Amino acid sequence: MPSVNPGTVILNGENPFIWLSETKDGPRTSEASLWTITYSPKGAGHALFIKSELTENEWRIYTDNVEMTRWLQSTVQGMLVPDTKDQSIPTINAEFDRSGDTKKAWSQTIRSTEDEIVMSWVDMHQPLLVSDETVSDLPLRPYGVSAVMIPAEKAVLTVNGKQASGQIWPMDLDGHSFTTGALAFSESWRE
Repeated sequence: MPSVNPGTVILNGENPFIWLSETKDGPRTSEASLWTITYSPKGAGHALFIKSELTENEWRIYTDNVEMTRWLQSTVQGMLVPDTKDQSIPTINAEFDRSGDTKKAWSQTIRSTEDEIVMSWVDMHQPLLVSDETVSDLPLRPYGVSAVMIPAEKAVLTVNGKQASGQIWPMDLDGHSFTTGALAFSESWRE
């Protein structure tokens, strides 16, 4: 049997993301982080955190479980992107759908009464299993994580049919080829 990681599991699910920029090391022009949570202290559900020129460069949060989303802001999401900790960002009720093949192309669609957001990834790389062995005692990163990360060669973000500017870029992840647009499945966070 495999060993058990230390700490208490606080979250399990998925967190695919797209980070777009005009140049490889330039500022992000769009950032979209989509959570599909199967386990948390506040139940299951979805939450999309998005900021783009297509959202007037303001954070928007789409969800089907507000209580879970507010908890996520105060824990893992807020740690990863401190701007999203702000509980005064309004939430927008939405429905979430996904389709595709994680080997070739994957798509997630988020629909509210006013918006349709589509996140798409194509030409998937080989999956990577990433894991922190222990929970960190660093004050800025108090959680441990394990996940299956599947970087894409290309990713596109659209809001109401308009494509966000910029593109994803290659990057290094602990000596492995990665990109700024990836699927993150079987993601478990612990404290």
